[in-house]
Amino acid sequence: MQVQHLSSAMSRTAVIETAAAFILEGKLVALPTETVYGLGANIFNENAVLEIFRVKRRPADNPLIVHVASLQQAMSLMLDLPVYFEELTNRFWPGPLTLVVQKNAAVLDCVTAGLASVALRMPDHSLTREVIRKAGVAIAAPSANISGRPSPTNAADVLEEMGDTITAVLDGGSCRLGIESTVLDLTGVVPVLLRPGSITREDIEAVIQTNVVIGHMSERQPQSPGMKYRHYAPRTPFHLLACEGNLSSPITAEIARYHSLGKKVALIAPETFSSAKVEAFFSLGNGAPVEYARLLYSALRTLDKAGVDVILCPAIPEEGIGCAVMNRLRKAEGRHTENAV
Repeated sequence: MQVQHLSSAMSRTAVIETAAAFILEGKLVALPTETVYGLGANIFNENAVLEIFRVKRRPADNPLIVHVASLQQAMSLMLDLPVYFEELTNRFWPGPLTLVVQKNAAVLDCVTAGLASVALRMPDHSLTREVIRKAGVAIAAPSANISGRPSPTNAADVLEEMGDTITAVLDGGSCRLGIESTVLDLTGVVPVLLRPGSITREDIEAVIQTNVVIGHMSERQPQSPGMKYRHYAPRTPFHLLACEGNLSSPITAEIARYHSLGKKVALIAPETFSSAKVEAFFSLGNGAPVEYARLLYSALRTLDKAGVDVILCPAIPEEGIGCAVMNRLRKAEGRHTENAV
């Protein structure tokens, strides 16, 4: 079966109605969000949810994030209203903040990988919220890629990655932010940051006026996507360069070292390095953390097809959104730090 590309060639009403109908039929539909494209399924259809795990080759103990279109829909899936939930949703929903709360009996165990909690978020993309409203059901939607690969940030990436394993892709253009949502656990006494994202720890603390604890890696079952397994990795070997002060010297030296070994090199870096002597280059614009976040996955996917032996990328300071960017870069490289989430 050929995947259907639901695009601007159709009317807005038609794409929304078609996508919602597929969801209600138990089909998988890739949906745009402000972060990355998600692979959507009806959370009340067990077969559809299990199909997500199958086509993504996703470990069964890795819970899914549930996307909602309203606060009422979110609350219908919760056991109770946790502290800070209203303050956070009033400030950050719709947006790239996922909140982990205690689930009620309406949520299937396959959605949460058997956990007593469920991860909820309201995406800041009007097309996807309208699909959820039209379908009348919340939608589980992990990133629309094979597990471990860079997340897709446009419809073309989804089509290339997932092929005919899914029913449709709703084309909502390129994702505005480019990295997955921040995940915050509200099931305990103290809020715990399980995965950094565009909404920073400092942003959250400013709203709730209390400290947020950083979650730690564990070999136990993860409470959130992105906590345990290697993620975001290209097939080509990828290496992160620890650059302090002047970036030019370590980058130039590392390129020269690989060339001396007969290796073809690709570089992901700010535009100021466009003249570097490499076989392939992907510009990160002015190199600001938001540009790293927006362009990173596109860079990894593009250079993975460039026929090179290694992809290099300079590190950035772990401040603000830089924490989330470095989290993704380390996992793309296959390294986990003690407090990586």
